[in-house]
Amino acid sequence: MALGPTQRLKDGVAAVETMTRFALAVLALASGVYTYLGVRSILDGSPTGVFFAAIIYSVSVSVGIYAFWSYMARFYPHITSRTGKTAMLFVMACGAAMILAMSSWLNAAALAGSAAVEQHLSETVEGYAADLDRAHQNTLAVQSLLPDIQRASERFTQLAAVERQSGSLTGTTGSGSVVQLLTQMSGQMRSLEANINGSREQVAELFEQGQKRLETMRSLISAPGLIAPRADQFSTEAVALTGVISSLAQTSIAPSIRRAADDLSLGFIAPVADGSDANLVNRQDQVMATVRASVAAQSKALAKAADEILSRAPVTERRFVPLSSAEAVLHYAEDFIPAWAGAISIDLLPGVMVFILAVAHASIRRQEEKLPYAERITAAELMRALEIQRALSANGVDLEAAVARAEEENKAEGEGTAEEPNNITNLDPRSRGRDRLHDDR
Repeated sequence: MALGPTQRLKDGVAAVETMTRFALAVLALASGVYTYLGVRSILDGSPTGVFFAAIIYSVSVSVGIYAFWSYMARFYPHITSRTGKTAMLFVMACGAAMILAMSSWLNAAALAGSAAVEQHLSETVEGYAADLDRAHQNTLAVQSLLPDIQRASERFTQLAAVERQSGSLTGTTGSGSVVQLLTQMSGQMRSLEANINGSREQVAELFEQGQKRLETMRSLISAPGLIAPRADQFSTEAVALTGVISSLAQTSIAPSIRRAADDLSLGFIAPVADGSDANLVNRQDQVMATVRASVAAQSKALAKAADEILSRAPVTERRFVPLSSAEAVLHYAEDFIPAWAGAISIDLLPGVMVFILAVAHASIRRQEEKLPYAERITAAELMRALEIQRALSANGVDLEAAVARAEEENKAEGEGTAEEPNNITNLDPRSRGRDRLHDDR
């Protein structure tokens, strides 16, 4: 018999009504709890004020979610018109958007806020590590000039020694003007070498300090406990590391090397030839001119190398921006999709139950439309209708004549006018089809 499935659906809807209310209450409570945890992470002020503000907000969210989905579960399944369903779906979409705005992102902050803040700190550490390495490399780039400077210094020293002992340059031994000039150039090169070697120790010390700061910051990320105090200490270490990187960038002696390279050629002062005869003076002048050209070439090469070092992009100062758990979850949302899915599901799962009830009620209506009216009416309704019929007959009222007059009056008002829907079922078989049309509308 067709009544069986319909009755079972009705019994099922009645049976799950209590469960539906219980599920709505539990989900609303769970959303309120996680909303409370999320609100506490973004509020500032006294502990008492933050506690009561978070409680009030979370309770409001729980009540709002429970009331909204209760209304939808109560009314949406019973709306049959297309216009009404469209309006209710629009209302449901607006309500779901409001729930996402006031609750779901806070739920996600409670579920994955600490992990999101840790990820923010981790990415910040990687950025600081890259800055420290780049500043260290820029500073150490000056060390690449050291072999060239050492070779030039040794060359001038060897030439001075050979000239002093054998006079291979001027043909006259002894410490004359040429030896003095070569010794002067060798001294300038050794001075540059000493400056570079002196800066190496300071650079190594600063780099070691930066490495220790980075190690402390990494240990704060992986340490157990609440994320807030760890983030505060991380911020302190970040400020100190920024100072180390700035000091490391300022330690570079590349500008000093560039100025010294210019001084080699521009500040070249050759001593006056001190030979005893004109030929020796002439030879000394020729050798000093050769030394001057060699110094100019060395100066040009050294200036070019220093310019290449100075042309490197400087390390810009990085500013650490702390994020709350809610801000971190929004900033790194794509990395915490499971947490977002869980937070949104808690708030919007009741919508699935609403659609289940709507489908069940729609099935009940479709199955009842296929049944004859005699099978849709209950025994109590039939007995009541018979009592009314007997009472009307006892008072001399002709039901068939009254129905005929009513139909004629309706036709007189004009065909094509919309009939007012009602919930009164006519007992006349000729008008039952029209009653069912009213129900469909």
